[in-house]
Amino acid sequence: MKRSDVIRTLQVQFKNMREDDAMAMLNCVMNKIQDDVAHDNRIEIRGFGTFQSRKRATKNAYNPSTGEIVHLDAGKTILFKPSRELIKKMNG
Repeated sequence: MKRSDVIRTLQVQFKNMREDDAMAMLNCVMNKIQDDVAHDNRIEIRGFGTFQSRKRATKNAYNPSTGEIVHLDAGKTILFKPSRELIKKMNG
């Protein structure tokens, strides 16, 4: 599903909503999630799942094609944990 599909779904659900309004609504939600995760806040959307940032430690890895050891710096990544309801829906 693409961003345009979500906007179209909002317009179908809310008949009088203009495309610009649906886009602004989606952008507002996405920006809020991005800002909170960037500031190490946990986001919980009940019935869907949680987003949170995780710290990744420094480590040495290797390139499998050359066998060369590569140093990977510490950083952050995003963890998404789906809710039980979403897992049940996915599994039928």
